[in-house]
Amino acid sequence: MFKKISFKEFNVLTVLGFGLCNFTISYLLLYYGTFYSTAAIVTLIFSLKAVLTPIFISVAFKSKISRRIYIGGLLGIISVGVILYPELDHLSGGFVKGILLAILGTVMTSIGDVLSLHNSKKNVNPILANTVGMLGAVVFLSCFTLVRGDIYILPQVLNFWVGLLYLSVFASFLAWLFYLKLIKSIGAAESGYMVATFPAIGGLASVLMGESQMRLSLIVGIVLACVGAYIALRKPRKGNVFKTINAKK
Repeated sequence: MFKKISFKEFNVLTVLGFGLCNFTISYLLLYYGTFYSTAAIVTLIFSLKAVLTPIFISVAFKSKISRRIYIGGLLGIISVGVILYPELDHLSGGFVKGILLAILGTVMTSIGDVLSLHNSKKNVNPILANTVGMLGAVVFLSCFTLVRGDIYILPQVLNFWVGLLYLSVFASFLAWLFYLKLIKSIGAAESGYMVATFPAIGGLASVLMGESQMRLSLIVGIVLACVGAYIALRKPRKGNVFKTINAKK
């Protein structure tokens, strides 16, 4: 009835590294990035994960990088430039700080993806990786808040606990469990297809929350980011695969 979990290939450093990168450090950086800038900019920058993750994977596992990765990355960078261009005359230091934090958060997420792929290749149980990774994240956050001198207060509002339950169980544990299953099934680079929808969702949310105005530059930037993510992650045509197989023969 119960499946036995194997600790044979379990590497605590790579599992904790995955947890810290994907559950804690990246979230903190992206959160503060949104605090200083806007959700639209942060999600556009985060969509560059579709390019950074394959590049980091190629470096870590010594595999070849496809040309489409560079094309998608270039479009992603252009999309950020298109959105920022109308604001260049009055960019604040805080806004630039938010952009830098979002970039660092995206890099940390991509590093976490590399570690998750490493754990998958070592056949580490995804539930075990999720549990240990989140435990490490909780310990890190606890130490982080203690160093900052923050005080924990238990709110009496029901909405807070409902939101906390949703974020901790559904939006974090189960979401990452499904994502790890996806990585194990089709690979870390291919599973990044979900990133292609982030700019559109983030841009729409930013407009609805009143952070950004619906401008032509925002629409063009979102389209460029989505196209760039799609180009970077799309699979080669079957004809090209057959050519590769014939060439090997």
